[in-house]
Amino acid sequence: MKNILLLALGLSSTLLYGQDRITGKSFTTRSEVIAQQGMAATSQPLATQAALDILKQGGTAIDAAIAANAVLGVVEPMSNGIGGDLFAIVWDAKTKKLYGLNASGRSPKALSLAMLKEQNLEKIPTHGPLSLSIPGCVDGWFELHKKFGSLSIKEVLKPAIHYATEGFPVSEVIASMWKESVPYIKDQPGFAETFLIKGKAPKKGDLFKNSALASTLQIIADQGRDHFYKGDIARRLSSFIKKHGGYLTFDDFATHTSEWVTPVSTNYRGYDVWELPPNTQGIAALQMLNILEHYDLRSMGFGSSEYLHLLIEAKKLAYEDRAKFYADPQFNKLPVKELISKEYAKKRNALIDPHKAAKAYDAGALERGNTVYLTTADREGNMVSLIQSVYWEFGSGMTPPDLGFSLQNRGELFSLEKEHYNVYEPGKRPFHTIIPGFVTKKGKPFISFGVMGGSMQPQGHVQVLVNMIDFDMNLQEAGDAPRIRHSGSSNPMNRTMTNGGTVNMETGFDPEVVRELAKRGHAIKHCVGHYGGYQAILYDQKQKVYYGASESRKDGHAAGY
Repeated sequence: MKNILLLALGLSSTLLYGQDRITGKSFTTRSEVIAQQGMAATSQPLATQAALDILKQGGTAIDAAIAANAVLGVVEPMSNGIGGDLFAIVWDAKTKKLYGLNASGRSPKALSLAMLKEQNLEKIPTHGPLSLSIPGCVDGWFELHKKFGSLSIKEVLKPAIHYATEGFPVSEVIASMWKESVPYIKDQPGFAETFLIKGKAPKKGDLFKNSALASTLQIIADQGRDHFYKGDIARRLSSFIKKHGGYLTFDDFATHTSEWVTPVSTNYRGYDVWELPPNTQGIAALQMLNILEHYDLRSMGFGSSEYLHLLIEAKKLAYEDRAKFYADPQFNKLPVKELISKEYAKKRNALIDPHKAAKAYDAGALERGNTVYLTTADREGNMVSLIQSVYWEFGSGMTPPDLGFSLQNRGELFSLEKEHYNVYEPGKRPFHTIIPGFVTKKGKPFISFGVMGGSMQPQGHVQVLVNMIDFDMNLQEAGDAPRIRHSGSSNPMNRTMTNGGTVNMETGFDPEVVRELAKRGHAIKHCVGHYGGYQAILYDQKQKVYYGASESRKDGHAAGY
């Protein structure tokens, strides 16, 4: 029976387990990294090494995070870069507090909902000029550096400038993503000149240089953030955008600001889990955890049909609220406190049938809503959870060829429905999928973590935390364990889930569990990829050491010293 089910799903029994290890779970790809002085975990080894170099030079975890992010913008340009937005949670060892930074950009002041409606659009296009919002990354770097940095920004950006100038060999997963994105955006202005070699994406091992980006980063290093938002770079960007039918102006760049925000949390079985409030989707993870806390997951066991069913239903419930309420709080009065309350979770949990998949849920009735993740830690005890993205691969695809980076397409996530919390408005921040995560225990830092991948992110946050807290996995095992990804729930453009959505399952789950989920009414699909990209650092207060983890789904690794 198992072999029949495996064949039906396109799986092989030989794929269910990794190579034999003398310790740890069968699916674990490697050991945790353990070090005392500092730690970095990113999705590309060159970025991890850049972060470690900065730490060894006496830089803070914040300096290291900025350096790693800048390198990732060079070596993984389809996922992130200075044309995108940034969010971060920082544990500051001096004040013993968490700080949150929302460095996301706003929509054009010159573009109105009426103007979009006049074009008979049902949604904002995925690529091109209408999808643009101001890139907040550079301002985010300088806000973080001003508050927590120690080395000069010139030193911090030096590794990225080096790789952009001298080139770097393209790694395997990144090469695959690069190639897959080309058919969709090859005709966007400036893209081919900047990111293709003789009309094609670079292959694994090809040396790729980006001299235009090196020049832009050097200008930022020498002249600061104002040159990007109020100087020559801003003028060149606004001119390029206007030439190709966009609406972002020099004034939009000049008036951009990031926002320091207070992280929000829920306590899950003694651990305080922290996320950033909307316009991110972080509180969806908190809502899911509040629901799952009603159940004895430990007794159900990892990978059981009972646990997976509850996980899927909790996700459906949280994502209906996500579709309705998550938006820019400067334009809405958002019920965040109520959404993440234990009382609300109790009401929502009552809707779950433990034996049957729901075809649909309504959002709660409340009063008046592609990416890189990295984490670093230093010898002083500072820890950074940072996530940065241009959204889709290469964002809008629009690439000022003399500047060397693509502009994000976050504006696509606005709704065009007038009464929607996330409706398009001038000067508004769109709903955001990217979320950094953090865990404290008894008021002390414990885990800095994240899972990349659009709507997968809250689902990923919950799964790795449950793996550690309920199923006793270590930091590496929690990320390597097979995951599920439910798709089909309502999204910020208000497309409603139909027929219960689809449960995408990675290789590694027991075929009998797959069959039981199907019997409960879940539509099951085997899907390779799109389960996120996990990095994490855990601080052991007793031993005073860091543990680092980075999963095998990406090119990266964790390293410490």
